[in-house]
Amino acid sequence: MNFQEIDSVKITILVDNITDRLLPSSSIVKRPPMVSGQMIAKSPIAEHGFSALLEISYFYGNKIKTNKFLFDTGVSKDGIIYNSDVLGITLQDIETIILSHGHFDHISGLISTLQRIKKPIEIVVHPDAFLRRWLVFPNGNKARMDFLNEQEILQAGGIIRKIDKITFLPRNERLMDNNRVMITGQIPRITEFEKGFPLQYKEEKNEFDLIPDPLVKDDQALIMNVKGKGLIILSGCGHAGIINTINYAKEITGIKKIYSVIGGFHLSGEGYEELISFTIAELKRQDPQYIIPCHYTGWKAANEIIMTMPEKFIQTIVGSIFCF
Repeated sequence: MNFQEIDSVKITILVDNITDRLLPSSSIVKRPPMVSGQMIAKSPIAEHGFSALLEISYFYGNKIKTNKFLFDTGVSKDGIIYNSDVLGITLQDIETIILSHGHFDHISGLISTLQRIKKPIEIVVHPDAFLRRWLVFPNGNKARMDFLNEQEILQAGGIIRKIDKITFLPRNERLMDNNRVMITGQIPRITEFEKGFPLQYKEEKNEFDLIPDPLVKDDQALIMNVKGKGLIILSGCGHAGIINTINYAKEITGIKKIYSVIGGFHLSGEGYEELISFTIAELKRQDPQYIIPCHYTGWKAANEIIMTMPEKFIQTIVGSIFCF
């Protein structure tokens, strides 16, 4: 597989569950400023969702090229727009939007983002992301989740590209060998302890005809290979299981060195905290340089990672810029 290296990647967290104005920067991560001029700077907002902006750089021929991609769009209509403005980030030069899956906390800012971009732009998404889904709780209560509307996306300028297999970015027919960012497509479920999302059901014929849909088959991740460092794995929610995701990344790239795992690990809430010890044991075995848990990892899992692998853990907040 012709998966090519990049020289560097900058990952800016536009939407996440946590904000902290006092967290210091380091050689790996730059935090949003507390002060602007002689004024307290505006603060980005936290919300239960995820969005990350990727900027990759690499040599193509004898020139340095850069590409900019957006991974997910958060849980509210305007959170990603507000945070982008506060952080001074331009969205108009994004080349492609990738959706990790079709859940509301990753897709709700899509239309606002398309309206801000104001030009046709490709949206890469698994076909199952368009399913109409419900949460069905053990007590019988149920709640409908917001879902993607194809017509609304098209009207806002989105060019929908449905994939369920490995694909590459950037998309440029003139640069056929320019495979710098890998989208995993559907991730195989191999581990015994990672169990998907048992509360999820999908509509078969209508809202009165619901069938179990626990696998969240649309869950996909991004992979980059940074020169001299190894793989960067970026997960949205981690419904496929973060260990399944890591193992699949190693399998399809043939690269064993994991430099950083960043994103949602899906270890928060009832039924998932019991997976923390198994996940941490596997993370220790995988031995990434950095572990950066975000949305839907949960405070308990993050605390366990700090306790067992303090030298690898980096706290993320909205506005963090990771430079690898």
